[in-house]
Amino acid sequence: MTIRVLLADDQAMIRGGLRLILEDQPDITVVAEAADGAEAVDLARRLRPDVCLVDVRMPRLDGIDVTRALAGPGVRDPLRIVVVTTFDLDEYVYGALRGGAVGFVLKDAGPTLLVEAVRAAANGEALVSPSVTVRLLRHLAAPDAPDPTGGQRSPLSERELQVARAIARGRTNQEIAGELFISLSTVKGHVSAIQGKLGVRNRVGIAAWAWENRVVTSTA
Repeated sequence: MTIRVLLADDQAMIRGGLRLILEDQPDITVVAEAADGAEAVDLARRLRPDVCLVDVRMPRLDGIDVTRALAGPGVRDPLRIVVVTTFDLDEYVYGALRGGAVGFVLKDAGPTLLVEAVRAAANGEALVSPSVTVRLLRHLAAPDAPDPTGGQRSPLSERELQVARAIARGRTNQEIAGELFISLSTVKGHVSAIQGKLGVRNRVGIAAWAWENRVVTSTA
């Protein structure tokens, strides 16, 4: 199966570089490029690519607005959005996360992570990398932040909490299975159950919940 990708970035040079990296892979093809957010939404809705690789800052509509339009809570058939970002734009990325993004890639992350993020998104998974998402979300677990749960009991079982902590630390399903001495299918079952209980669509949503509710901390 060939993964069809839409690139959205206002800089032609960056789009060209991303295209070269992705189309160097035998299973990935770039079906369209957009120079601004509005064009990205229009092309994505018409072409229905498997993955949209979207820059955070673009003219007309930024990456957050694009993500919400294509993958937000009210979208019936959401597309898979991977946001391209830098760490000094944390507030933008957090908005995209809440808008339904399934992954984050740094512009200087290199070809391997970029390809990994696209493939993960195409497979219905979210790239939760310790070098990207965990670092991004740590500010949510600041020691002086109020308790978002208001002291209420967690909706997750103890085993589900263990899985959620591992996801928030960037572990893959295979790594979680090894750490907890359970089967891969059992991990997948727990992930599905956690998403249902928390009302989130993917692993990025689970990671955000874990950091927000201090289920995992920067020293965990």
